[in-house]
Amino acid sequence: MTYPLNLSFKIIAVAPQVIVSDNQNNPICYVKQKLFKLKEDIQVFSDPNKTRQIASIKANKVIDWSARYFFADHEGNDLGSVGRQGMRSIWRARYDVFKAGNELADFKIQEENPWTRVLDGLLGNIPIVGFLTGYFCHPTYIATRADGTPVMRVRKQPAFFEGKFTIEKLADLSPQEEVNLIYSFLMLLLLERSRG
Repeated sequence: MTYPLNLSFKIIAVAPQVIVSDNQNNPICYVKQKLFKLKEDIQVFSDPNKTRQIASIKANKVIDWSARYFFADHEGNDLGSVGRQGMRSIWRARYDVFKAGNELADFKIQEENPWTRVLDGLLGNIPIVGFLTGYFCHPTYIATRADGTPVMRVRKQPAFFEGKFTIEKLADLSPQEEVNLIYSFLMLLLLERSRG
């Protein structure tokens, strides 16, 4: 994988679809979220043709107030999880990322500037103006280790007809940590988009 990674959300689609590709436009993964599911159960594929399932993301609760989303590979082996910090996420999105079997968070993800999301959510619902917010409102989320060291950042990019984000790698990570953080950012963006 060569960074930065690119995430593209198809806006004009019935169900949310996300394509993740590397800097040379090679597909990393593809997600199509199912609508009307009481409990999140997302399949992650190797490409948009869905030729091979590489992982799944499943919620532990029906209501996602402080749900935890578990990642498993295609054989069902636990990879890790991400959990929203309930009350602490009302103003600023905050998530904890866990390795497989860990109960203590290995990483924390939070919004760098919550006012950007508020502005994006408010202006995004106004006709004509909402069309332009995708070009100038850019929420940013940063992942840090427990000691506060930044390791990855996801930033919304200017776009009119689709949601575009980039993931920057800021520090050395093991391959498994990279995978857990990429899946965590995927789940975070799917959840935060639905909240506005």
